Amino acid sequence: MSDLTQATLSELQRSFRDGSTNSMPIAGMVCWAALGIAGLFISEKAIATGALYIMMGVLPLAALLEKLKGRNLFSGGNDPLTKLFLQSIAAIAIVIPVVVIAANEANAPLVIVLGMALFTGAIWIPYGWAANDPVGLRRALLQAAGSYAAYAAAPAPYTASAICAVVVACYAYVLVAAKPMGKSA
Repeated sequence: MSDLTQATLSELQRSFRDGSTNSMPIAGMVCWAALGIAGLFISEKAIATGALYIMMGVLPLAALLEKLKGRNLFSGGNDPLTKLFLQSIAAIAIVIPVVVIAANEANAPLVIVLGMALFTGAIWIPYGWAANDPVGLRRALLQAAGSYAAYAAAPAPYTASAICAVVVACYAYVLVAAKPMGKSA
């Protein structure tokens, strides 16, 4: 659909799904799995720092995966729902310092891992709305519940890795449960 100025909401949502890709959940799985494995071997402060960088690593890795397929990530970025979704990523980024401040004040670096896991899940709420797919809200709720449970119940030194495992499982859920993405779907 080339002219989206007169499109209905359902047409915009279909266009958003057509421009979406599985590269983002795949990149997220790779990044969070790597962080979870690293969490078994590095300090809590190092894993907390890694969690901050993971948030910046998913998007470029997804873009690289798309480039390898001959596509541009968010190539359908001219539609208002893609713009809304991308702005939601910026909204998440604005509140990340609050988690860092709280973790530093409490001398609890794993709060950063928990916070990044919650933000990684929360971004799927606007995705789900834009794609007209309940997987977004379900994933956010599952990831929040699982991340809180892992933080509360997983014993040290496995807490960070358990949180990461929840995030990876939730990305896998998206790959299995999401409505078809991409124009070829």
